[in-house]
Amino acid sequence: MDTQIKLFENKKVRTLWDTESEEWYFSVVDVVAVLTDSPNPRKYWSVLKTRLKSEGSELATNCSQLKMPSSDGKMYKTDCMNITQIFRLIQSVPSPKAEPFKLWMAQVA
Repeated sequence: MDTQIKLFENKKVRTLWDTESEEWYFSVVDVVAVLTDSPNPRKYWSVLKTRLKSEGSELATNCSQLKMPSSDGKMYKTDCMNITQIFRLIQSVPSPKAEPFKLWMAQVA
C-alpha cells in the first residue's frame, strides 16, 4: 500500500493506493474537511455517520479502516473510502465544492 498526500485548494487529502485491489482510497475526514470547511471535520463525520446509519445507508458501515499518517507523522487507523464510496459521500454533504472536488478526484485517481 502506498500512501500519498494530495492537495485540493491547498487542503491536504490523504490517499492510499491498494495494490491488491488496485483502488485508490481517500481519508473520509480529509474529504469532509474540504467539502464543509468545518472547524471540526471529525465531529462532522461522526454526526453524518450516525445520520447515514439511522437512514439505513450502508455507506458508513462499509467504510474501511486503513492506516494513514497523521499530522504528528504517526500511522493511525483512519476511516477511508474508495472512489465509488466517496462519490456517494459527496452526495450526502451539501457543498458548493462538490463538483470541483469530483473533477479533482477524477484527475488524481
